Formats: sequence, structure tokens, C-alpha cells
Amino acid sequence: MDLDDFGLAASDDDSLKALHFILQAWEDGAASGLAPEHMAYAALFTALSDLVAAYGEDAVAVLATGLGTRIRSGEFTLPRAAH
Repeated sequence: MDLDDFGLAASDDDSLKALHFILQAWEDGAASGLAPEHMAYAALFTALSDLVAAYGEDAVAVLATGLGTRIRSGEFTLPRAAH
């Protein structure tokens, strides 16, 4: 998966640039044989740890509390290509 897949490759948005690097690292891990769920847990740990360092535990706990509703509403569900 790449930013080209979303039509965003030419964006100057720093969040999208960061996403590009994360997607590249994900592909590198998959190519090395790492299971996607292992990379996902590592990514979540890294993200939450960095957010706690930047904003504190209470702010991140509030963010995490709201994730359930967002997940169930499909915000993080990406269309999958049929193989």
C-alpha cells in the first residue's frame, strides 16, 4: 500500500508524509515475513508511547476511549482488493 493508492502521493501535508513512511516500513516488515498483527501491535505501542510522552496519559486515555466508536463506525476499515 502506498500514498499513490489513495491519490495522495504529491501532497505536502506532513501527516501524509508520515503515513508514507509508516506504509513503507509496513511493507518492509511484511516482505521480511513479519505477521501483520505483530507489526500492528508494535505500531500501536509506539504511537501510544509517543503520544503519552507528548500529551500525557490523561489526554491519550481520552483519545483511546473514543476509538471504540470510531472503529465500529468503520473509520479505520479500508477497502480490500480481491485476490
